[in-house]
Amino acid sequence: MSERSSDRGTALLVLEDGYVLRGRSYGATGRTVGEIVFNTGMTGYQETLTDPSYHRQIVVQTAPHIGNTGVNDEDPESSRIWVAGYVVREPARRASSWRSRRELEDELVNQDVVGLCEVDTRALTRHLRERGAMRAGIFSGDALPAGADDAGGPSAAAVQICLEAVRSAPQMAGAALAAEVTTPQGYVVEPSGEFAGREPVAVVAAIDLGIKNRTPWQLAERGVRVHVLPQSTTLDQVLALHPDGVFFSNGPGDPGTADREVELLRGVLDAGLPFFGICLGNQVFGRALGYGTYKLGYGHRGVNQPVLDRATGKVEITAHNHGFAVDAPVEEPSLAPYDGGRYGRVEVSHVGLNDGVVEGLRALDLPAFSVQYHPEAAAGPHDGEHLFDRFVRLMKEAR
Repeated sequence: MSERSSDRGTALLVLEDGYVLRGRSYGATGRTVGEIVFNTGMTGYQETLTDPSYHRQIVVQTAPHIGNTGVNDEDPESSRIWVAGYVVREPARRASSWRSRRELEDELVNQDVVGLCEVDTRALTRHLRERGAMRAGIFSGDALPAGADDAGGPSAAAVQICLEAVRSAPQMAGAALAAEVTTPQGYVVEPSGEFAGREPVAVVAAIDLGIKNRTPWQLAERGVRVHVLPQSTTLDQVLALHPDGVFFSNGPGDPGTADREVELLRGVLDAGLPFFGICLGNQVFGRALGYGTYKLGYGHRGVNQPVLDRATGKVEITAHNHGFAVDAPVEEPSLAPYDGGRYGRVEVSHVGLNDGVVEGLRALDLPAFSVQYHPEAAAGPHDGEHLFDRFVRLMKEAR
């Protein structure tokens, strides 16, 4: 049993609309603020925590029991935990998996991630579904205001102190965050598996806007050499690699701020290079074509989202992590608005079946496509992995 489980101090969760939950501290103690969102995945909490797309977000796990399988060294999606805070209902007393190397709570403490447990995450999730994602804060330990632990609940004065801290935090709308999570310098992922040691079948320039480890791995196991490049990479630097294709990754923040990335992608499209984008990469693609983007009420975050592939008529169960979406005509192809239709016709290739949100774009007159969800997802599902094969075929055809 974790030594902390029997000696947890009080912790407060305060949302910017005044909603308050009192629970117990989990992970590090202190104060953290960010946009609070919920994730519906029943598994994969380690991948969620280490996904750079969750930068500056407090994540609520709807699965009631978290920490069962501990933490290992194989499943992280990046080199660190990125969430701003973590909210769970019932933390596991101890890890139980042959792959576990450490307890989850120890990892949260070691990386100074402030969390909260023993709260009704179902009620909290329903509140967020009704009111939308918003700013929130977790307060524990020395950051807990006087009166927060009163027998009858936190005092009005204590709540007000927390509210002031929450409401002074920046909102996610208007936040440019890709530069904060990108790799500081480029690196290369060579072909792997049966292609290891052989000449690559293609060379890809992958712009890291918050890329996950599994993405270049997916390409490498298909024989692709992947140059993972910083968000600040210029078009000349991309072209100097003589790539067969260009990839834009997932990442955090508001796509409406991604002007630099949009201009880079327009240069890629003008050069005629095949393009594939995921998540934030999909939103940047939409903007480059001249469509708008908008903030969803509470977003899509989980590993169980049904998406219709309109070309095949198949429904794929997919992993999502996004709070913004592309605003493009869904019913039929449209002329891309940018520069009088410079990039030709575009169709919405994928649609979310829960709410009709645009989940993919395909240019009909250019070798370019994107999806809003995560086909590289770990721990799964893997219904969308075929899109990496499609990208490889597109690059071969473009030669």
